[in-house]
Amino acid sequence: MPQIAQVLSRFSEGVLTLTLDNPQSRNALTMEMSQTLVDRLRDASNDFSVRVVVVTGSGNAFCAGGDVKAMAAGRDAGMSLEARAQRLRGRAEAIRLLHEMPKPTVALLPGAAAGAGLGVALACDFRLGSDQARLATAFAKVGLAGDLGVSWLLTQMLGAARARELLMLAPVLNAQEALALGLLSCVFAAGDYERECVKFVAALASGPTVAYGHIKRNVNLSVASALGPALDAEALHQARCMMTEDHESAAQAFADKRMPVFQGR
Repeated sequence: MPQIAQVLSRFSEGVLTLTLDNPQSRNALTMEMSQTLVDRLRDASNDFSVRVVVVTGSGNAFCAGGDVKAMAAGRDAGMSLEARAQRLRGRAEAIRLLHEMPKPTVALLPGAAAGAGLGVALACDFRLGSDQARLATAFAKVGLAGDLGVSWLLTQMLGAARARELLMLAPVLNAQEALALGLLSCVFAAGDYERECVKFVAALASGPTVAYGHIKRNVNLSVASALGPALDAEALHQARCMMTEDHESAAQAFADKRMPVFQGR
């Protein structure tokens, strides 16, 4: 009996790692995987013990996108337009959660991220790539316009003209090209990749989690807000951070000329 594709979970020292595990298809997202990912992310968003969420893929790929083989086999035959759209909206909840949850989210890309997989990666706050990583929108190659937030995320990051180019022409970007565009936060040599990713994530997990959450809220609001409401929200979020244990202990550490230790509360 073939292994059921799944999303593997591992929690250690404040870091929840979710691994897309469908290696036969380079971790392509099945319907079951998409729902499991949404469920795990929703739980993590509300779990104060989780200080960082990491998403990665099994083997040497991140995620090749949607399950195109299932589409070709007639998976959606007989579904109405609204039923198809509603199912896609449900899957896209993973993108909203990664983008908005009040804690850092990190995508680790050992290899290819394409289509819907690219959407999952772009929704994270940070994307760490091996020098073997490859990024592509891929949708147009199979006659699709794109989902899982790729159009919005690319437009916010790169502007409308470059977003159209990447979506319509669907070039495959190597790691250095993606880094130059800002689609990757860091690129590490394959031999150093795992060690450097562990260091990066551990530093985030030991940081001021509450402040990170409010930083995300401030930045996300600024994307669509005028200055006045953004200033208003910043004041509220800053006041909240001033009331945390992390701020009080860090301020004292500053006064004592020592390094702060953050507890995430």
